Amino acid sequence: MFKNISIIGDGAMGTVLAMLLCEKNMPARMWGYDRRQLKQIESGRENKKFLPGYKLPETLVFESDDERIMAGADLIVSAVPCQFMRQIWGRLKNHFPKDVPIVSVAKGIENDTLLCPSQILADVLGEDIKCVVLSGPTISDELARKLPATATVACSDEQLAKEVQYTFSTNWLRVYTNTDIIGVELAGAMKNVIAIAAGIVEGMGAGNNAKAALLSRGLAEITRLGIACGARPQTFAGLSGLGDLVTTCISPSGRNRSFGERIGKGQTAEQAQQATESVIEGIATCESVVALGRQYNVEMPITRAIYEILFEGKSVQAAIADLMKRQLKAE
Repeated sequence: MFKNISIIGDGAMGTVLAMLLCEKNMPARMWGYDRRQLKQIESGRENKKFLPGYKLPETLVFESDDERIMAGADLIVSAVPCQFMRQIWGRLKNHFPKDVPIVSVAKGIENDTLLCPSQILADVLGEDIKCVVLSGPTISDELARKLPATATVACSDEQLAKEVQYTFSTNWLRVYTNTDIIGVELAGAMKNVIAIAAGIVEGMGAGNNAKAALLSRGLAEITRLGIACGARPQTFAGLSGLGDLVTTCISPSGRNRSFGERIGKGQTAEQAQQATESVIEGIATCESVVALGRQYNVEMPITRAIYEILFEGKSVQAAIADLMKRQLKAE
């Protein structure tokens, strides 16, 4: 059992996991890159920016010092958005205790390098780190309300996976183990792109038939690319694949879906992005997925359509028309 857990990142997921650990009487400390923001969270005992409306436990300790947050930790949680991980961990790496396991909860694919979060951590901190991935259909607000939920921990070390499974399991969060790290990470990243598409479909009122088609065909192209990258097919039918995809696409509180919905209602991608302070992971991920599809010669029509809308100024109507006019084929 882990006795001292440090959480790097003061966003919604980092905050809700801190709440969960404190409730289980596991000492937790939270670090944020912005000292002033972290101090505001500490003084108000509420993360008003990323998880408003929930009182934080008095036992949760806040630490802004880079060295002290690492000292004495026997488990570290990396809750930094994917595109900022290299910068943050580059700052912290001199204080990182190499023998301490690190749990990554980020979902994304780094632009340019096309690395998943666990691979970024290994690239920055060293290939010999003990890394575990926690993913699945875990909307922060619902976790904070203790609504029933499930998640997956993926690790090549099955014993370590079981230890992390026990650490985060509660009577309202059931955690499963998996050994397919790349599959779990790719599924968690790529579903955010499909969620943007789901929001667009919702925003323009395209109907339930279109939503069903989007989810099923979206899962098909996610699975194709995942297998090409070395993932196991069954991972994409599990919690981190289909489970997370459905949750992200149907939840009105999801950042990626809400972003897409604003586009579907007529806003430009820039306007839709400016409407929130949260990181829309699917935007950057879309660039990376298109590049990965090109690298592995995998057809990604839905992702490509979203890319054209976000980065090439293509209209939603034109993108949908082009998808519908594609050559007929077997399912």
